[in-house]
Amino acid sequence: MTSWLVIGGGISGLAAALAVLEQDPGAAVTVLEGSDRAGGKLRGARVAGCEVDVGAEAVLARRPEAVNLVREVGLAESIVHPTRAAAQVWSRGVVHPLPRRTLMGVPADPAALGGLLTAEEVARALDERAETLAAEDASIGDLVSDRLGRAVTERLVEPLLGGVYAGHADLISARAALPALLRAAQAGERLQDAAARALPAPSDGTQSQGSAPVFATVSGGLHRLPQAAAERIRAAGGQVRTGTLTRELRHHTDGGFEVVTGPRPGPTAYRADRVVLATPAAATARLLREVAPDAAGRLASVETASTAVLTFALDTAELGELSGSGVLVPPVEGRTIKAATFSATKWDWVRELGHGAGPGGSDLTLLRASVGRHREETALQRADEDLLATALDDLGGILGRRLPEPVDAHVQRWGGALPQYAVGHVDLVADVRASVAQVPGLAVCGATYDGVGVPACIASARRAVAQLHPAQ
Repeated sequence: MTSWLVIGGGISGLAAALAVLEQDPGAAVTVLEGSDRAGGKLRGARVAGCEVDVGAEAVLARRPEAVNLVREVGLAESIVHPTRAAAQVWSRGVVHPLPRRTLMGVPADPAALGGLLTAEEVARALDERAETLAAEDASIGDLVSDRLGRAVTERLVEPLLGGVYAGHADLISARAALPALLRAAQAGERLQDAAARALPAPSDGTQSQGSAPVFATVSGGLHRLPQAAAERIRAAGGQVRTGTLTRELRHHTDGGFEVVTGPRPGPTAYRADRVVLATPAAATARLLREVAPDAAGRLASVETASTAVLTFALDTAELGELSGSGVLVPPVEGRTIKAATFSATKWDWVRELGHGAGPGGSDLTLLRASVGRHREETALQRADEDLLATALDDLGGILGRRLPEPVDAHVQRWGGALPQYAVGHVDLVADVRASVAQVPGLAVCGATYDGVGVPACIASARRAVAQLHPAQ
């Protein structure tokens, strides 16, 4: 019987454990999670008695990994998609519909940006010239600003990147985050032509009902996914141990590993034939310091962004109507919040959750705001009450009206939550994997490597297991 240890019980670690049990049902698999719960950034909390997501709330449905995992753990009947409420962006004091045919903010047709951008800014974007980029990598901000003008970066690309990476366009690698656009630039194509090719064809609206949904979640909250995954692991004979922080990783010359957990005065040691590290970059670097020092050094250089998700329960009658699924806020606007999600208009299940949930059976509207970007931790260094008040004030300014006092609110802080894919990140990941591959029986996975979304994390986990499984 082959023994496996998966260090880290976020969605990557849980997916890795399930992949092992799928390929080798007789394997002994143990997941070790340092916190008091499995699931990582997929977490739920009660707000005004309603259980909602306070971490990741949706997955990209056009990638199969996450939706397939939801089905595999028995939640297929709970898969739901957003309503038809449209995303919006707040710019220069006005809420605009987010242009539909953009690839992470890069327009397939710059002429469609009128209103959100000034006439001069649209003309600048339309004047994009096809030039060949010689560099192997570049920041998204440099690439887009040079081709389409700074306004496209500031008013479209930045708010979208802020939602995905909590990062800045001028620092995020195009090769890692938008490889199709980088390849187009290197081939001498216009970015707008590459975006048009990557996006669905324009529609007159008559076929919109049949188009594949971009996003999906689980009714009752995406946090149900890791709960179901952990249950499935246990049902298959594996173990998921929370409150078990891994301090050391040792590789024995005769094969196998020893993992040390617990307090130094009373440590607990685990032995395993194979180990998958599904931990954030800093924790992985610490564990690899003696085993794979080159990989440890590279991972230690990966910066992260800290964020917070603020959830509000507001009296529906006092709040009034909300349009759209939410609003993105470009950093150039100087607001504390970077986005707001109108959960009750975006998801039918959240709207229904608020029916009769307020005092005296009144209806509640649940929504949330996001705060925090890379290298802007000072925005989070304030008490919860101050953070909530500032976010509510920001949101009121964006909506053009004073918002009611919340019936309830919740602050979920995510310290160092999102790895930043700096220019050269793809080469960094290749170096890390090459170094780790020199240690037989060891692999790494997670948001640090091939994407921060749930589907990418699951794909990373399955790749790590495939590298180590004896059948491969």
